[in-house]
Amino acid sequence: MDFEELNYQPAVTREEQVSAAFPALMRKVYLWMTLALVITGFTAYIVATSPALLNIVYSSQAVIWILFGVELALVIGITAAINKLSLPVATLLFVLYSVVNGVVFSSIFMLFSMSTISTVFFITAGTFGAMSVFGYTTKTDLTSWGKLLMMALVGLIIATVVNIFMKSSGLDVIISYVGVLIFVGLTAYDTQKIKEMCIQAPDAGEVMQKYALLGALSLYLDFINLFIYLLRIFGRRD
Repeated sequence: MDFEELNYQPAVTREEQVSAAFPALMRKVYLWMTLALVITGFTAYIVATSPALLNIVYSSQAVIWILFGVELALVIGITAAINKLSLPVATLLFVLYSVVNGVVFSSIFMLFSMSTISTVFFITAGTFGAMSVFGYTTKTDLTSWGKLLMMALVGLIIATVVNIFMKSSGLDVIISYVGVLIFVGLTAYDTQKIKEMCIQAPDAGEVMQKYALLGALSLYLDFINLFIYLLRIFGRRD
């Protein structure tokens, strides 16, 4: 998530000017992110274990495309309109996105075994945690990472679209490993950017809480995408 509009300096130059709101805002970032993951996982399991809901979701390919469209609209809407939205509305949209993502994610319970899903989840959690700690504690400015990773992400999206038509298993493997590397890097980069924002926050009022919500959305997306690419790698045997 890009917080450039806030015009913050690297956190390494501001360690002696930590905002009193910093701890509260960082807690909210990880609390909201964790809540979103729980909601997504719970929703995915409920849909996957309900034949009636599965029939509704997968009865037509159009339903899946509509869900993808809703997800995209919610992410863009929250990001673009965060300054206009009230905190309760922004939070509600964030929760709604987590639910819709859970509906889409229900398919993994039909494609992969529970043991594979559980194993990959813990691998993802460990990898995400390690890189988030790195981004939080490193004294190196990771700004340059962001530009490179975003360019790599664009290339990954293009390669993924191309492979929809090529159906190359070799390219699919490459995409999966590259995807893991990109989101491992983005986890560290986004964590540092969020830390910078929270360190320099003037207070823990509604405005800064909304930016903390954006930070949570950013880390949530990093976690989810890292999980997806790791699942594609480890779940091939399923």
